[in-house]
Amino acid sequence: MFDSAAPLAGRNPPESDAFSHRDRLLAAMAQAVAAKGLAGTTVADVVTLARVSRRTFYEHFATREECFVALYEAISAQAFRVLAGAIEPERDWRPQIGEALQRYLALLASQPALLKTMFVAVLELGDAGLAARRRVHQALADYIVSVYRASAGPQVEPLEPALVTALVGGIHELILQALEDGRAGDLTALVPSAARLINRVLGSPA
Repeated sequence: MFDSAAPLAGRNPPESDAFSHRDRLLAAMAQAVAAKGLAGTTVADVVTLARVSRRTFYEHFATREECFVALYEAISAQAFRVLAGAIEPERDWRPQIGEALQRYLALLASQPALLKTMFVAVLELGDAGLAARRRVHQALADYIVSVYRASAGPQVEPLEPALVTALVGGIHELILQALEDGRAGDLTALVPSAARLINRVLGSPA
């Protein structure tokens, strides 16, 4: 799994041997789509920025779109790790929600141009993009359920899966609306609304 800060921090693709060709290609894709959008990004752009050959690109990805989906999932995973790192599952989740959302949204907002491309373009990729989006949403929903159970104990009534999926989708819809309104760099302003939504949907685990 891609684990470099390069895409979100706006750095050039890493050249050190510590990073695989795949990592360099993902970082290059991030740099290209942030500058040109997905529609304007070509495989030639990616391999030039990554300083690898076209042959190397096709050893890792069948198409430009497949590389983009891999980038989408990698950045989503990176943001997820930030969110999960802000939560101590053994403690009551409610007092921790604000700080966790703050860190999560701050990371997403750290490179607005890339974020907007990621959120919008993935919806334009048809079935592959929708499937990637569903995987990301499901991972977040599963995490919410696990934290809720750990905090509330085994006696708590199970959360309805559809309700948690709707919660994740609702928060991401708030992010998408902010992007469309030109507020990509100020996503942390969504923290109060997102926190209220979580508390209202999940309620008290007691």
